[in-house]
Amino acid sequence: MTATEAEIVKILAEEKNMRKAAERLFLTQPALSQRLQSIEKEWGAQLFIRSQKGLTPTPAGELVIQYAIDTIARKEEVFESIQALNSKVHGTLKIACASIVGQNWLPKVLKEFVTTYPDAKISLITGWSSEIVKALYEGDAHIGIVRGQAEWKGKKIHLFRDMMYLVDKEIKEIDDILTTNRPFIQFKSDSNYYQEIQLWWQRHFSSNPKRQIIVDQIETCKQMAMNGIGYAILPSITLDGEEDVNKIPLSNTDKDIGLTRDTWLIGYDSAFELRQVAAFVEVVKNQACILYEDDKYFRK
Repeated sequence: MTATEAEIVKILAEEKNMRKAAERLFLTQPALSQRLQSIEKEWGAQLFIRSQKGLTPTPAGELVIQYAIDTIARKEEVFESIQALNSKVHGTLKIACASIVGQNWLPKVLKEFVTTYPDAKISLITGWSSEIVKALYEGDAHIGIVRGQAEWKGKKIHLFRDMMYLVDKEIKEIDDILTTNRPFIQFKSDSNYYQEIQLWWQRHFSSNPKRQIIVDQIETCKQMAMNGIGYAILPSITLDGEEDVNKIPLSNTDKDIGLTRDTWLIGYDSAFELRQVAAFVEVVKNQACILYEDDKYFRK
C-alpha cells in the first residue's frame, strides 16, 4: 500500500462518507470510488459496505484501516527523523497541553512559532494534565505542558508560576468569607487543583463554606463569578486585568506566601532532540520570560 492509498483508506474510515472524504482528498466522488475499487482489488477483499447511512468497514476493512494508520504514523516518524538532520525547521510538532494553558497562554506562543517557522505543522491535544501525561506515554505527543506538581521522570522545564486569587463582585477581604452568604463556586477536575484549594481552605478556616456550587469547567466557574453569582478561586493565568471584580491573592499572614500554580514543559529526551521541538522550546522560554517581565499575573 502506497502512502497515498493509506491516506485514502484512513480518511474514508474517519469520514464514513464518500462525499466528505472526496472533499478532504480533493477528488471527485467517481475518482475516489475508482481508487477504492483499485485498493480493494489489490487486497482481494471488500473494505467498506455502502448504505444510506454511509460507509461501514468490513472485518477485512478494519484490518486494512489499522494497517493504513500504522503506515502513515511510521512515515511521519521517519520523516521527522530525517528533518531533525536538516537545518530547516519543518515537520509536525505534536503538543499536548493542559486546557487552561491552551486557552489562555499557548495561542501567543503558537503565533510566534508559526510566524518564525512557517514550514512547521502543529498537532495540538488539550485536556487534563493527567491526559497530557498519558498522551506522552502513548506517543501521541512530542511534548506536554502540564499544571501543578508534575510527576514526570523525563525532561522537565519550569515555565512560570501564577498566583491564585479569590475573585468576587462584593468580597474585598479574605475574612469576609466568614460572614458572607454568597456561594463558593468551585471548579472540580481530576488534577490536584481542587485538592490544593481544599487544603488552603482547611488551613485558614475552621468550617466548610456555607454554600457551594461545583462546576466541571474552569471557564464556567470564572463566568459565574464575573456575573456576580458567587465567589471563586482562580489562577491568574485566567485573568487579564479587565474584569470588573475584586481580586484578592490567597495570602493573609506574613508567613503565608500565598497559593500558587506552576506550569511545566515535559517530554522524553529523544523528543527534545527533534529540530521542531527544540525550536518550540526556545519560543516557549521566550514567551515565559515575557510573562515574567510583564508581571501582569502577579500584580493584579
